[in-house]
Amino acid sequence: MIHVEGLTIGWGARVLMRDVSFDVARGDVFVVLGGSGCGKSTLLRHLIGLERPMAGRIAIERLGAPRDACVGRGAAPAFGVMFQSGALLGSMTLAENVGLPLRTWTDLPPAAVEAVVRAKLALVGLDGFENHLPNELSGGMKKRAAIARALALDPPLVFLDEPSAGLDPVSAVELDDLLLALNRALGLTLVVVTHELQSIFAIATRCIMLDREAQGIIARGDPRWLRDHGDDPRVRRFFNRQAAPTAPAGA
Repeated sequence: MIHVEGLTIGWGARVLMRDVSFDVARGDVFVVLGGSGCGKSTLLRHLIGLERPMAGRIAIERLGAPRDACVGRGAAPAFGVMFQSGALLGSMTLAENVGLPLRTWTDLPPAAVEAVVRAKLALVGLDGFENHLPNELSGGMKKRAAIARALALDPPLVFLDEPSAGLDPVSAVELDDLLLALNRALGLTLVVVTHELQSIFAIATRCIMLDREAQGIIARGDPRWLRDHGDDPRVRRFFNRQAAPTAPAGA
């Protein structure tokens, strides 16, 4: 679904990641993880085309136009995006937020847009909240609405930036369950940026772990296997919530 080859990311003379390569298979729940400042969200911005790499190649498979979506507007995006904190437009209702991709990329009549919006909000458990503004919702509800907007055009691939960050434990588990249900029921490929260990173990099919000092990937595979059998001490510390050893005083 996604092929990344020899990706180098940075600004000016500063290199954040060097020669990064990985693949995301169709149907995966693929997690990008690592400590703060390692470049997770920066990598995501490159994957979705908001920034250009210094070198390397990113290829995203296009599986055709979304079902019944494109009518005279050209090809719709090959993926949906849930930005960190949801990024809903505060002056718009949930229905208007979710309907924005449909109004932008299709010529569907208003009644059809309304029907799709209601279906997408119902899919994420927000049926009946069409006329609410974002500031009237809880944090978990905002993120669900953002997922509904990402699904508006029926993309086969969705990127999610820190979906469970800032949520209480119950809301975070509910969101993880929703993502798994969407992956299984719709066959969605999900690329999730997160450092929340409970979510990683709950939803990930495979992962890559980034490291700031290594300027790239230091582990890849099933996170449960890496936690229990990984041979890199940085990886074991991350998955087992252990602090790095400190040098003795005076050393």
